[in-house]
Amino acid sequence: MYQNPENLRFGGGADGSMLHPAVMVWMVITIILLFTLPRQKMIVPFLLIVVLGPFGQQLHVGVHLFVARILIFFAWIRIVMIKAGSSNTEIVSGGFNGIDKLFVWWAILRAIATCLTFLEMGAIINQVAFLWDTLGGYFLFRFLVRDKEDIVRVMKTFAVIVAILSVTMINEQLTAKNVFGYIGGRMEPFLRDGKIRAQGPFTGPIPAGTFGATLLCLFIWLWTSGRSFMFGFIGVIGSTVMMFTSQSSTPLMAFPAGILGISFWPFRQYMRPIRWAFSITLLILHMVMKAPVWMLINHIDMVGGNSSYHRAMLIDGFVTHFKEWWLIGVASTANWGWDMWDQANQFVQEGENGGLATVTCFIMMVSRCFGRIGKARKLSHDRKQQWSLWLIGAGLFAQVVAFFGISFSDQSIFGWYALLAIIITATEPAATLKTEQDALISNHAASSFAEYSFPVGGQNANLPASTHS
Repeated sequence: MYQNPENLRFGGGADGSMLHPAVMVWMVITIILLFTLPRQKMIVPFLLIVVLGPFGQQLHVGVHLFVARILIFFAWIRIVMIKAGSSNTEIVSGGFNGIDKLFVWWAILRAIATCLTFLEMGAIINQVAFLWDTLGGYFLFRFLVRDKEDIVRVMKTFAVIVAILSVTMINEQLTAKNVFGYIGGRMEPFLRDGKIRAQGPFTGPIPAGTFGATLLCLFIWLWTSGRSFMFGFIGVIGSTVMMFTSQSSTPLMAFPAGILGISFWPFRQYMRPIRWAFSITLLILHMVMKAPVWMLINHIDMVGGNSSYHRAMLIDGFVTHFKEWWLIGVASTANWGWDMWDQANQFVQEGENGGLATVTCFIMMVSRCFGRIGKARKLSHDRKQQWSLWLIGAGLFAQVVAFFGISFSDQSIFGWYALLAIIITATEPAATLKTEQDALISNHAASSFAEYSFPVGGQNANLPASTHS
């Protein structure tokens, strides 16, 4: 999980074990299921506990062993056993691709940068845990999500999760009590301007609402693809409820962003000029406005008491303090201005924690995902398949919009890992076809060149007669 660098000196969390007995029993049952269920179904109990279990539940044995961290460890033991029993099973479906490489570089560069920033043993321990969580979690999804049936299974599980969360968050609104508080979560809900902001098992209402909002497009895919109308419908309702009950601007921006992405389906053949037009418009606005173009965020007022000004100033500080963070990040951004310690922007957090190299890897990862979806859609001649890929792309767009109002700090990151794995798996057939086509073109070009190339002796006997001197 992501840990605030400010907490590195304290090992990334409070001392002492904080594991509710109910969560401990749940965790033990999940570990048993990880070893007894077939590979295809391992993802179900794993997702149920890592998302629905209140964040922060842990065992402290000199180091902090969060529930998700423990489960990742045991899941990989099972993967090693599966691999030992079937050497033909790839660790990552479709092989190690460009997105995988960027993810590894991003994680390693960020870990190294943080260690260099703090130069403390606590930082090293914290970043070893960070790599355990990120690399272990991401490649766990890459191993378990291998085909369309796995994608459907993941989305059905998410549908069940958001259905449960929507009910509990409605209850939180009605009773001012968070039921997850009974198993180690926060009991009293957050309030803003007298309004309850439901959070469920997450660290706050923003990640709770954003988790649901960013899954909307994938639930629509599940609904319209014919894979499961019921689960898709439940997921759409659940994500909508989570968005509204969180009473937060970020989910209220991510949700319509997904719908906006879907609405561009009729213009899919013209997306390149549309993107260029949007970019040029932003550039012109930046040149003619009195304030930088990112200050437009300050004018977005989705709910009363929102933090749009803080979001805009966070980007402004990120730009104006470039010299401070570009190399290996900074130990703290608190000196950038009021409340600037709160890195409620994923891109800003990447710069703070890892410098320009980490930001670049993260942006390239997102760009590669969009590119992979776009190429797969263009190569497909099946309109239904194109629609499915478009919905996945709209889901990614919603997530990118959410990145401007939130940074990962809890179990919501598993939704991001799942999305990356889904994108890679859904586009793998097209990527394989593209590779084969490129290989055929390359082989044909090589054969054509060899047909007309000079023999070793320097003679030009193989050239066409018209080229002889």
